[in-house]
Amino acid sequence: MKEFLLKRYPMARLPLPRSVMASLTQYRHGERISWHQHHHGQLVFAVRGVVRALTPQRTWTLPQSRALWLPSDVDHELHAVGALELCNVYIEPEVFEWQWREPLAMSASPLLRELALNLSAGGDDYAPTSQAALSVPLLLKVIAEAATMPESGVPLPHDERLLKICEHLMNEPGSDTSLDFWAARMGASGRTFARRFKDETGMTFGLWRQHMRVDEAISRLTLGQPVARVAGELGYSSASAFIVMFRQITGSAPQHYLSG
Repeated sequence: MKEFLLKRYPMARLPLPRSVMASLTQYRHGERISWHQHHHGQLVFAVRGVVRALTPQRTWTLPQSRALWLPSDVDHELHAVGALELCNVYIEPEVFEWQWREPLAMSASPLLRELALNLSAGGDDYAPTSQAALSVPLLLKVIAEAATMPESGVPLPHDERLLKICEHLMNEPGSDTSLDFWAARMGASGRTFARRFKDETGMTFGLWRQHMRVDEAISRLTLGQPVARVAGELGYSSASAFIVMFRQITGSAPQHYLSG
C-alpha cells in the first residue's frame, strides 16, 4: 500500500512558504482529498460540516468540536460530510516539539479554532510582523497543550476478507449479519474470523460494529437527521437503546457530544 502511494503521490520535500501556515477551503458533500502524504505535520478540523479522515489503519469522523493531528509521512484521505468548510494547519517537523508519532484526536477549542482561522487569513506568505505571524507561537502552545480525546478512530483489519466485511458494514451500517455468516460464505470458521478480527483491530467484532455505527451516527446527526431516525436506520429498536450505546462508546449523549 505505502509503496504504491509513494509512486502515485510522490512525497513533496519542498519546504512550506512559512514553517507554520493554515488554509481554509470549502468542499461539497461527498468531495474527497484523495490519498496522499507529506513531510510536514497537519492539523485538520471542520469550521462547518463534518470531516472524515482515513489512514490505512483507522478512520475518524470529526464534528466541529474535534480536530485530528496527522504526523509527518502518514498516508491519509479526507472526505466531506455535508457542506464542509475545512481548516488545515500545516507545520514543519522542526517546529512541533511534541512527540505525537501517530494520528491523535483532540479538542478543537474556541481559542485553537480562532488562532488557526486568523493564521489562515494571512495567506501562504504572511509578513513576519503580521497578525498571522503573531498568532503562531500561541497556536503552537495551544495545540501542544490541547486536551486529547479518547477517540482512537475505528481500526481497520489487514486481512482482505475481514476488510471486505468492514467495507460492507460501513456501506450498510444497520446490517446485523453475524461474523459466523460471513466466515461460512468465505470458507472459514467463525472462531477463526473472530480471533483474527480481535488480533488485527484490538476489538471484538461486536464492539467494532458499535464504534463504526457511532461514527456513522455522528455524520447523520450533524447533517440534521433526528436521533430516532438514525437509531432505526442503524439497527436499534429504540432511540433510548441507541443513546445508551452512544454514551457507552463516547461517554456522552449524542447532542452533548456534538455540541462539544
